[in-house]
Amino acid sequence: MNVKIEPSWAKHLKGEFEKEYFKDLTTFVKKEYQEGKVYPAPKNIFRAFDLCPFEQVKVVILGQDPYHGDGQANGLAFAVGEDVRVPPSLQNIFKEIESDLGKSPVHTSGDLTRWAQQGVLLLNATLTVRAHQAGSHQEKGWEQFTDAVIRALSEKRASLVFMLWGNYAKAKGAHIDRSKHLVLEAPHPSPFSAASGFFGCKHFSRANDYLTTHGETPIDWL
Repeated sequence: MNVKIEPSWAKHLKGEFEKEYFKDLTTFVKKEYQEGKVYPAPKNIFRAFDLCPFEQVKVVILGQDPYHGDGQANGLAFAVGEDVRVPPSLQNIFKEIESDLGKSPVHTSGDLTRWAQQGVLLLNATLTVRAHQAGSHQEKGWEQFTDAVIRALSEKRASLVFMLWGNYAKAKGAHIDRSKHLVLEAPHPSPFSAASGFFGCKHFSRANDYLTTHGETPIDWL
């Protein structure tokens, strides 16, 4: 199958594109786009990969579904476009960054392209969603594909940081070799759970300390 994805990812995930589940997933997703409103725009389905090639990944932040509201999803987990109101979960992420690093973020928009370009893979477990229907593309094959992404990074790279927020993300952490990567776990940053342990988790400074220790340039989270 000719999947339009960044070349280094195409090389490492080639086997997935040949599998029956991915062919079925492709058929399903194409039909969904033809019959109704689906997010993100087709060109942005693999945007997280396009902005962050396989060998450049330093940190993986795992989300669940793309945003399903109009004009929100842009292919990066937790992110929105430059002129879109910052969603509550991302507001809480920014609050934790400010508390953790002791500095106010320079950037206040929800566009996280700057993180992706530094090596932060902002990966949703499900890469598409029907408008205004949360979870509508779950259990169609995307989860199997993103499990393969995590497995490939775990096996073929070393000294990565995985941030798993919430029970759903933690469950996907089963594919990570914790003897060669740093896995940081906390409650989800949504308003419903942020106060139960996401605030104060200090994942951003801990990630940078780990990267620095392993000879990598830290992420500018601000």
